Amino acid sequence: MKKKTIIISAVIIGLLVVAYFLFFGGGDKATKFSYAQISKGNLNVIISSSGTIQAIKTVDVGTQVSGKIDRLLVDFNSQVRKGQLIAVLDTVVLAASVRDAQSNLDRANAQYDQAVAVHERNKQLYEKNFMNEVDFIASKTNVQVLLAAKKSALTALERAKLNLNYAYIYAPISGTVINRAVEEGQTVAASLSSPTIYTIAEDLSSMRILTNVDESDIGQIKMGQKVQFTVQSQPNKRFDGEVDQIRLNPNVVSNVVSYVVVVKAENKDKLLLPGMTATVDFYVDFRENVLLVPNVALRFQPTDDMVAEYQKNREKELANLPDSVKKKMQERGGGQVGQGSGGGGNFAMGGANGGQRRRNNANRVWYFDENNKLQMGMFVAGLTDGKNTEIVRSRNLKEGMKVITGIIEDDSPASASTNPFNPTQGGNRGPGRGF
Repeated sequence: MKKKTIIISAVIIGLLVVAYFLFFGGGDKATKFSYAQISKGNLNVIISSSGTIQAIKTVDVGTQVSGKIDRLLVDFNSQVRKGQLIAVLDTVVLAASVRDAQSNLDRANAQYDQAVAVHERNKQLYEKNFMNEVDFIASKTNVQVLLAAKKSALTALERAKLNLNYAYIYAPISGTVINRAVEEGQTVAASLSSPTIYTIAEDLSSMRILTNVDESDIGQIKMGQKVQFTVQSQPNKRFDGEVDQIRLNPNVVSNVVSYVVVVKAENKDKLLLPGMTATVDFYVDFRENVLLVPNVALRFQPTDDMVAEYQKNREKELANLPDSVKKKMQERGGGQVGQGSGGGGNFAMGGANGGQRRRNNANRVWYFDENNKLQMGMFVAGLTDGKNTEIVRSRNLKEGMKVITGIIEDDSPASASTNPFNPTQGGNRGPGRGF
């Protein structure tokens, strides 16, 4: 019985010890912060899109007559000159059509000459009243009909000769053959549409890219705008180009409206080939050697305790200022901070009667000063590339300052001398509050 009592007592004591550590053992948990550094650098604002590389001028060479391909005189990648013979169709049937048309013309000439001679004789008889007027008119009409038949036969002969000439296919432009669609001996039919035999690109030393730009971004695209793009075949190389055309016809796919923007690019090294997919960056704006703050610092939301501490320190600082300075600060907005949605806080920048544009661009970050006190740094924001934001104007923020990006919970005991400015402490060890 005594042994059982000892065991129960030991269990109760163990539970009490565990409860103590659970409820009272975490009081010395340290709170550390992750930081980002304000730096100077260049800022590019870009719009990204993708498109297909094409030759600036491409011609599909076809045939206007039907027939069998007799000879193909050029092949893929062949260099051709304008007017060069590149293919020949079988001319047996077409030559026979020319001979037939010539025979019809000869027959029409003979019949016409005969009708003219007869009409001249009938004219003399009519003038001597040996022929009535009806027969004379019929004779005259026969001459006109045979004249029309002669002209029709002449036109048929010309058409037959043209068809024979069309059997000889010449290059319409100088360039490179990028596609051959037929083989020798293949029959092509040109009854409804002209079948393609070759595709010739005029000049592969200059290319164009057809890109689709969303309607929300098309207003920022301008003629002559600088462009850089990459292709998968050259992943480590960036190619330069410029906007050559903005087409007004919209493309609507699944209620998404986009516009085709034509980018012109040089291809002296012949690294760009027709049909390649290009990832295009349009350079909308550029800032050189400006003060930059990482966007992750703008999303940091301080806790209620941090805001209360800041307000308390702020009130102490204001209490020690002259009345004239206090009045000016109150006119400028007072710098009151509240825990609003998204951690933005309620703050004002500029006078009470103006500064709407500056307030719209106003932003803030949090940091610790040299006395280890929490401070809020206000600034007017400029351009952003999605990762960094330009600091146009600020009283407090300088190059090299560390601003808070998040809170890191640490289970190790806190040191009373922890300095947030020490780069070895509170580093970017993981995501915390505000990410």
